[in-house]
Amino acid sequence: MPSNTFYNEILTDHNLHPGHKHDLPDANLVLEGVNPSCGDDIWLKLKVEAGRITDGAFVGDGCAISQASADMMLDLIIGKSEEEAMKLAEIFLRMIKGEVTDEEMDQLEEASVLKDISHMPARVKCAVLGWHTMEEMLKTEKE
Repeated sequence: MPSNTFYNEILTDHNLHPGHKHDLPDANLVLEGVNPSCGDDIWLKLKVEAGRITDGAFVGDGCAISQASADMMLDLIIGKSEEEAMKLAEIFLRMIKGEVTDEEMDQLEEASVLKDISHMPARVKCAVLGWHTMEEMLKTEKE
């Protein structure tokens, strides 16, 4: 289990140096995700070609957890199929509820450091904002 120091280092790095926080003008899927209880507001932008997420970015403002979680999510889903991205979202959301195996958690790579967020109920919505936005975006696209 990662230490709190490890958790803080990863969270801080993704918050201060997000690799995916920028505009993506050629995105073909764009959706706003808002957490009205705390003011987190992101625009998730994905470029999807033939069912594969070829690029992704987000813009907006929010707390360190929402921003870092969105950045970690994009690290994971870029290059994956839409189905693989949805499966990762399902695993992440079950992880937050404490309902995953160690093997499933390994699939989340760095995002697994957010596992203990479930002990901070006020922060759960922050951690899941990007993931819920991506799920809604891909479900809507399928319809």
